[in-house]
Amino acid sequence: MMRYKLVIAEKPSAAQSLAAVIGATARKDGYLEGNSCIVSWCLGHLAEYAPPEIYDEKYEKWQFEDLPIIPEVWKVQVSENKKKQFEVLCSLMKREDVAYLVNGCDAGREGELIFKRVYDLAGCQKPVKRLWISSMEDEAIQKGFQSLTDGREYAGLCNAAVCRAQADW
Repeated sequence: MMRYKLVIAEKPSAAQSLAAVIGATARKDGYLEGNSCIVSWCLGHLAEYAPPEIYDEKYEKWQFEDLPIIPEVWKVQVSENKKKQFEVLCSLMKREDVAYLVNGCDAGREGELIFKRVYDLAGCQKPVKRLWISSMEDEAIQKGFQSLTDGREYAGLCNAAVCRAQADW
């Protein structure tokens, strides 16, 4: 059986740039495929923390006295207008011919968080490699794919993004 790598970019334009360089040129519904690669995208923050009223109805119209609202367990949900793309990503992650994933989201804490939320919500446990590039030029993309690193090396950066997101919430 042919084994694929699933590359997940932060947005469609980035996915198209990555796909062109690695030869994934066949357009499908929500992804591109070719050359033992599948390239898809997250549409930015595809999943975010649930709003306060999801935790308790009284927060539908919260009062100043209710503050601070700090959930005991943080709930993450997929944005309503992005559910179709989330379903595409879930089905791609579950494909038996996908050997591993490549986090191709933007290099930084937000890119880590965007990828990790989707990965976790999908219940994926496949290995992750990290594409860390600061340019979408073809040469930079090629070099990035030649030097993929273990995705676990970026856990601290993801944790920093979680802290920032919770503080902002």
